[in-house]
Amino acid sequence: MKSASSPVHRAAILPSPIFLWRFKVMLFLIWGIGCCKIGWESVLRMGVDLRDLFLYEAFLYYNPLLLVTMMVWLWGVNLWVFSQGSANYAKIFDLDQNHLTHHEIWKAITFPDFFLADILTSMAKVFSDLERSICRMVHRQVATIAWFEADSVCGSHSIAIPLVLVFPYLCRLLQCLRQYKDTKEKTTLLNALKYSTAVPVIFLSALKYHVFPHKWSSVYRPLWLLSSVINSLYSFYWDVTRDWDLSGFSRIFKFNKPSFFSNLLYGRQWIYFWVIGSNLILRCTWTYKLSAHLRHNHLTVFAVAVLEMLRRFQWIFFRVESEWNKITKSSFQLPTSEMLKEDEKLKLLASTNHDI
Repeated sequence: MKSASSPVHRAAILPSPIFLWRFKVMLFLIWGIGCCKIGWESVLRMGVDLRDLFLYEAFLYYNPLLLVTMMVWLWGVNLWVFSQGSANYAKIFDLDQNHLTHHEIWKAITFPDFFLADILTSMAKVFSDLERSICRMVHRQVATIAWFEADSVCGSHSIAIPLVLVFPYLCRLLQCLRQYKDTKEKTTLLNALKYSTAVPVIFLSALKYHVFPHKWSSVYRPLWLLSSVINSLYSFYWDVTRDWDLSGFSRIFKFNKPSFFSNLLYGRQWIYFWVIGSNLILRCTWTYKLSAHLRHNHLTVFAVAVLEMLRRFQWIFFRVESEWNKITKSSFQLPTSEMLKEDEKLKLLASTNHDI
């Protein structure tokens, strides 16, 4: 009797998993706030020049890592919403063990490949900052005055910056061309054209540091403004008309179990006005980050990068739903076609029996 009741007694003593989770979160917050307080007090003890140098170094090193962490966390929120609804995200993203092996890498490009590449285009500035950090470490420019020299090998005038910024867009462009080769769909060429419009925005902006000022003001700056408008409006048009399915209320926010978020978002018209309006504004401000000559205000650039992550976060909901709608429609159409084939076989069999 004593041995039989002891496990139940021990289970009653153990705290609940929810309590343990809250306790861990509380300890983490206390630790994080304490570290931030100690660090900030140390920064305030520095001289003005040393403080500016330290803050600039810390910003350049840690802001890309912070943005990556933020994007991963937002992706976790996306997956939680998908798990609460009817969309089978495992089927949408083709989650199998062989997808990224050498057996699959040379096969036709699928939706997960497009999806990941689209997210990476929103992180172009992150890759650029990582390149600058690695460059400064390799050339031993950490904690030196070279941090502030724009013409140094790792400065803001470096030709490597536009090359890194354009790399995700070129990858997505090549994906579209590969898709056209596999499917012969003309819409893939129009999608490739959309990504190609980011190339002049990036390189025309970088030309400011390599041409005469009057040449920039009279020739290249108007071309940069024109290419920026084309890229922003074209990308916005493609988001709304191609990437998203706005023909009805989003089923992504229709959870299997009623909740506060489901009641707040599902079937509400305001969410569509919000997502379309905010997407247009943030598509235009995103040009700020792609332009090297507008990146001197680091806090503004960081804020624009955070807003771009949030824009991509809400973009994911409607893009995944659009893909899920395509999958469900195709699954419904397939049995119908098979039923028609069966009916034709039965009619043919009946006619042959009648002739006999």
